[in-house]
Amino acid sequence: MRKLIVTALTVLLAVISSARAQPKEILLGALLPLTGPAAPIGIEEQQGVQFAIDQVNAKGGIGGVPVKILFDDSQGKPDQAVLAFNRMIDLNNVPALLTAFSSISLAIAPLATRREVLVVNPAAQTDKLENASPFLVNTIPLVRQEASVLAKYAIEHVGKKAAIIYENAAAGIDGSTDFRKYFQEAGGEIIAEEPVEFGQTNYRSTLLKIADANPDFVYIAITQSHEAMADQVGQMPNFPKGIGNTFSRPFFGHASTEGWYQTAIQSGYPDDDTVAAFKKQFNVEDMGFFAREYFNSTNIILKAAEKVISGGGELTGPSLRDALLAIRTFESPIANVTFESNTASRPVEILQYKGKERVIVETARAAN
Repeated sequence: MRKLIVTALTVLLAVISSARAQPKEILLGALLPLTGPAAPIGIEEQQGVQFAIDQVNAKGGIGGVPVKILFDDSQGKPDQAVLAFNRMIDLNNVPALLTAFSSISLAIAPLATRREVLVVNPAAQTDKLENASPFLVNTIPLVRQEASVLAKYAIEHVGKKAAIIYENAAAGIDGSTDFRKYFQEAGGEIIAEEPVEFGQTNYRSTLLKIADANPDFVYIAITQSHEAMADQVGQMPNFPKGIGNTFSRPFFGHASTEGWYQTAIQSGYPDDDTVAAFKKQFNVEDMGFFAREYFNSTNIILKAAEKVISGGGELTGPSLRDALLAIRTFESPIANVTFESNTASRPVEILQYKGKERVIVETARAAN
């Protein structure tokens, strides 16, 4: 009799554990700038996330469990991001969400710690994200890691006198500080430095001051309004050559930026069929950098969710974080992402703008 009772309890516990491990749906969140100056980037990020969710659901979900994504609009503003984060957790209790922009990620990091929500950052790069929260992971290297690679290349191949234009926000300030440090350590000299504001579109006075300093090149650390700056650079004869990091990608394609350099996190493309499906679904000409990175990072979260569910665990912020760090290396055609800490280690490319191409001139590993 006792043996039967023990057997029955064992079966009951197994049934309860199985039921808990198989939720009706996997609910994730994404807090992105869907309106405001950064909306073009935010919409591309949203498309990458949605595409990953649609692709996995088309294959039956995760272990047969469908995945649902909730989007909320940060507007690119920290105060709005905090409201949206609390709204998403209070109303929907999501265990994990994706974020965008350094100021946003920093604003919600303490909330992620307090409420034990996994926050995955596929794009923001301020150095402060390294220790912002034990529940925040970065799937790309931070500003200092790109700056060290770029400064070394610049002093060897571009010039020894530099000026800096930086956005007066977390990523821009870090970009300026880090580039100055590594460039000066290598023997370079910063002869001018000018801040600009997030959302600014008129850069003429800043550009004139920089041009008057006559540097060999100018390091530019801004996260938006690149097209406006490129247009205004084109109105100034003989403006010095520009260099920048991953966020300088929108400078490419303008006649005024021919010959400029940027670092870029090495980011490949999925297979041709996947890219074609993305382009058709969203009626776009390319699967851009941010779409690819958010697609890839969403899949990283889903792989962590799969590990939790297959192990009989409950989907929570801590269980997803532990699963992600236990898997550690995530390989895909887009990137081989390895977490040696909360920040991924990945290769960094230095590209030069030549006509219709960005030509790789050097590749280095951005180590932690």
